[in-house]
Amino acid sequence: MRPARKKGAERKNGEHAMSTTGLVNRSGIAIAADAIDAFAAGLAGRVIRPADADYDSARRIWNATIDRHPGLVVRPLGTADVIAAVTFARQHDLLVAVRGGGHNVAGRGLCDGGLVVDLSLMRGVLVDAASRTVRVQGGATLGDVDRETHLHGLAVPTGVVSRTGIAGLTLGGGVGWLVRKHGFTCDNVLAFELVDASGEHRTVSATEHPDLFWALRGGGGNFGIVTSFTFEAHPVKTVLGGLIVHARDQAGAVLRYYRDFMKTAPLELTAYAALLTTPDGHPAVAVIPCWCGDMAEGERAVAPLRQFGSPLMDAVQPMPFPVMQSMLDDAFQDGTRNYWKSTFVKALDDDAIDTLVGHANRMTSPLSAVVVEFYAGAASAVGPAETAFAQRQAEYDIGFMAQWTDPAEDATHTAWARAAWDAMQPFSSGGFLLNFLSEESPDVIRAAFGSNYDRLAELKRKYDPTNFFSLNQNIKTAA
Repeated sequence: MRPARKKGAERKNGEHAMSTTGLVNRSGIAIAADAIDAFAAGLAGRVIRPADADYDSARRIWNATIDRHPGLVVRPLGTADVIAAVTFARQHDLLVAVRGGGHNVAGRGLCDGGLVVDLSLMRGVLVDAASRTVRVQGGATLGDVDRETHLHGLAVPTGVVSRTGIAGLTLGGGVGWLVRKHGFTCDNVLAFELVDASGEHRTVSATEHPDLFWALRGGGGNFGIVTSFTFEAHPVKTVLGGLIVHARDQAGAVLRYYRDFMKTAPLELTAYAALLTTPDGHPAVAVIPCWCGDMAEGERAVAPLRQFGSPLMDAVQPMPFPVMQSMLDDAFQDGTRNYWKSTFVKALDDDAIDTLVGHANRMTSPLSAVVVEFYAGAASAVGPAETAFAQRQAEYDIGFMAQWTDPAEDATHTAWARAAWDAMQPFSSGGFLLNFLSEESPDVIRAAFGSNYDRLAELKRKYDPTNFFSLNQNIKTAA
């Protein structure tokens, strides 16, 4: 067990003083061990305490810059356990973090001194092929979903890294390889099962609690713990995808061609671009297409991208959709250090391209990347007020993803991402994709929710008036 700190000892990163039990309330007062024992005895799942052998693994996520020490990690086996955890936390005035897949770059699935509700044991996926619907528990990853849906020739529009948690991705919007044809992940939700701040279980859909249904589709973790999602799935089994890689000195020309090409690309084609370093250490620019329609038509549609310039590598080929979904997994290894910044831009004009290429050329970590994502299509056909996710009209999102391994280099790589982000602000639409940010000021959070912020604040007051769920892209309760 970690020794208790002496009174008045310095607290790192806002960490609570650790008691002998590890668990403290919001005032820093230790929760008695017998209260924790009684709570644990009533669970079907388990609790992990600071003295347990697996505590250190339970408090780690993939981003190694996040180093927090929860007082208790609760791993529910079902909704009843989640209700019990929320009730216990309310009784003892505990800070609560909710962990799904643990892939959130800001590390909001962990806290210091408080209670973590870790859904990682709740990973069930149930496919109804006849209705093309999928029920997914809140701890599932994208890979869990793809594994089951693929058996039926179906797919849910999700993200691009298979280890990402479905819950955080969906609640923040959700962008991936099917976005142009089938919209954001949140656009494909039919229902939620939710435990709210009072510990009440709610079924939320277009007909049950429709105001909350609106808020959960892009409003983040502000309104409760989602124990399961019901998604609409689409007939997608084999896609045409892969990487087209060019030398970095061709970046300006490649990005200009990519921009112009995507303006008229069919909705079946989603393609992202990235400035990165190849595994053998060469700076490069890549275009990554994913075609989700007829293969022969796809070959014709993607051909101009493959024929442009003189690629160093063209690995585009038909592949099972789960292979496409996991193609980038190795670029986001567990245990690396990450700091991300991103912004939507009004238009990817030549000056914007020159600016992002210039900053990409200043990257000093071979693990870092600049990512350009184009969303226009089904996602932008939805009105900004139809769901809580308001950023519908900005076609491009630019991400500066600093990644490295040596803690001594934290300041260097964080400064690079911040400087690149600052340089892109003249081109910014003023909107942000919150799932892509390591830190957010209140102004950035308000801008991300845009014209929907005030309505979200009213719903926060209705469903979580004490801000029980505060470790998220937090919406302040309306007066």
